This record gives sequence, C-alpha cells and structure tokens, in this order.
Amino acid sequence: MKKIFILTGEPSGDKLASKVASKLKQSNSDIEYLSVGGSYLSSLGIKSIYDLKEITYIGFTSVIMNIFKIKKKIDETVNKIIEFKPDILFSVDSPDFTLRVSKKVKKINPNIKTIHFVAPQVWVWRKGRVKKFKSFLDHVLLLFPFEKKYFEKENIQSTFTGHPLLENGEKSKIDISQIIKDHKKIISIFPGSRQSELDVHLPILIDFIKMMNKKYNDIFYVFHSTPEFNKLIQDKLIKEDLKNSGSISDEKIKSEIIKSSIFAVAKSGTISLEICNAKIPSIIIYKMNFINFFIAKMLVKVKYANIINIVADEEIIPELIQSNCNYKNIFNKVTTFLDDDKLMLNQVDKYQKILKDFRTNRSSEIAASVLTRSL
Repeated sequence: MKKIFILTGEPSGDKLASKVASKLKQSNSDIEYLSVGGSYLSSLGIKSIYDLKEITYIGFTSVIMNIFKIKKKIDETVNKIIEFKPDILFSVDSPDFTLRVSKKVKKINPNIKTIHFVAPQVWVWRKGRVKKFKSFLDHVLLLFPFEKKYFEKENIQSTFTGHPLLENGEKSKIDISQIIKDHKKIISIFPGSRQSELDVHLPILIDFIKMMNKKYNDIFYVFHSTPEFNKLIQDKLIKEDLKNSGSISDEKIKSEIIKSSIFAVAKSGTISLEICNAKIPSIIIYKMNFINFFIAKMLVKVKYANIINIVADEEIIPELIQSNCNYKNIFNKVTTFLDDDKLMLNQVDKYQKILKDFRTNRSSEIAASVLTRSL
C-alpha cells in the first residue's frame, strides 16, 4: 500500500489539503495517510500526529519567543515522517514550518518525494529563497499562473492548479432562515483563525458593530470562526450584548452565509478569494504588533496585502492595515459601500475579471493527479 504524509501548519492549509485529499480518496482507495492536520483532514478520517494548534504561531516576535519549542516540534515531526516511511510528503502552505520539515526529511531520506502546495510568496519577499528549494522540493503546485516563471528560472518542476477555494462547489440546500431571523441583511465578518488575531481584531470589530447599530437596524453580523474559537467569540458577543450578532463554525453553513451576505469585512488572507468567488463586496483589515509590522515593512516588496490588489496594481478591495485598522475607519469604508450600489457592483466586476486567471475549476483534481503520478 502506498503512503502519503500530509503536512500542514494552520487551519487554512488544513482546509486546502483536505480538498486535495478528498479527490485522492475518490480515485485511490489503497493509500494510507498520516498527517499534521486539523478538523478538515480529520473529517476525512486522516489522523494527525498531534494537535495543529501546537504549531500555529503568528508573527516574527512570537516565533522568536517560541523558537526552541518550534525547533523541537520540527524535529518531532521529521522523526514521525521518517518512521512512517511515506512515498510522498505532501506539504501545504505555512512554508516557515512545512518547508523546514521537508528539507530535513529529504536530507535523511532522499527517496521520499516532496511535493509542496501553495508556493511561498517569493514575489512578495525573499526571492532568493527559490534557489534553496531546488535541493529538497521535487514539485511545487501553484495557485497563480504568474508564479511559474520564478520556479522555471531555477528548473524546479511546477504545475499551475488554480485555487481550490475558487472551485464551483455543489449547490447548497441548507436553510439559514432559523439562524438569520426577521429577514435581516447579513454582513459576514472574518476576524482570523488564530488566537493572536482574535485578540487584536475582536475588540475593533465589536466597536465597529456598535457604531453600525446606531445607523442601521436591519443588519445581522455573522462571525466566521473555527470550531476551536467559536464559543470564545459567542461568549464575547453575549457579554457585549450584541443581539444582532452571532458566530458559526460549520463549513456548509458558513458557505451559505457568505453567499447570502450583502458585504464582508475580512482579515487579510485566503478567505478574501472565497468572498470574491461568491461575488460579495468587501474590505480587508489586519493589525499586528509594531515590531512584527516594522520587520514586515522592511521585507515586503509589494504595495498591497491582498492578492487581487497586487495583481491589479490597484486597490480594488480597500485595505485597512495597522494604524488604519480601527473601528471608525472600518465603519466609514463599509457605510460608503452600503450607501452606493454602483460602488459595490464596480468592485465585484473588477475582481471577477482577475479571478478568471486564478480559476481552473479543477484545482484539487489537478493537484491530486500530480500526487497520483508521483506514487
């Protein structure tokens, strides 16, 4: 029996990996799996060697403070992979963790094929990293077509898959009328999937809702959370007496809520593409501690945080980053859109043109086929 070890480092990678694993399971019933994964891979019956949250750190300072713990986890993970003896090590996103593991595994056992999904964003910073990947990566799966030139230059085998989160899913039959009562309009809110992100973003977003409630009385705010933090958010909303707000973690319900929303306020990241795919207008927010921001500012070589804006070289989706990420600015941006239907339609029209180049509608299938051919 062939073996695949799936290596992720955070919930978004776990979600992407599960989409590929689902396709693999449909076409190959004789593969044994083991992983570092979360609830998405677990739902497919793929066991994780430890809880994903044990390695989910964010920002430069938190990595520095946990450097010895992370190194220990990397070594532990490498040992487990070598012990499992997989035919393929399939690493997904979180390059600062997953690629460190892949490099060590390849050094110990060169026969294990290393395939990485979600290329490190070398077009954002540290372009010199590409040369180093050649020594330990056999194949890189790319989300965006413009990435290919960076890997071809170093003769690293790569395949453009498109983005799995842009695939057209099955039509949902879920009734959300019991969740959103009184026919209220929905604004979806994505505060982040890590404790550190919630600590920063939740207070700002709660103040934003309070300010919105002074102007609108027909909106319900839905926080999209992970199972791990769903109760934390719900308790916070109850404590703040925000009766027109709730939190959900069920993926099928979340998908239906997004499609039913009139607007979204989202933490910068992968979720923005899901929102765009649902043709929902939105803004992007993000705030981190000053030291992390200072270091990132020194390294980042692009003007924007959002992939849509980077490719367009235009702020199609407004970005409220760092000091601009406060409840008043969020309120001003959101209300500007809600009060102008043409502005919302124009945003959606602009990013739909860009999404065409990111979408194959076969992303997971293409990624799965690369893995199958490599077995």
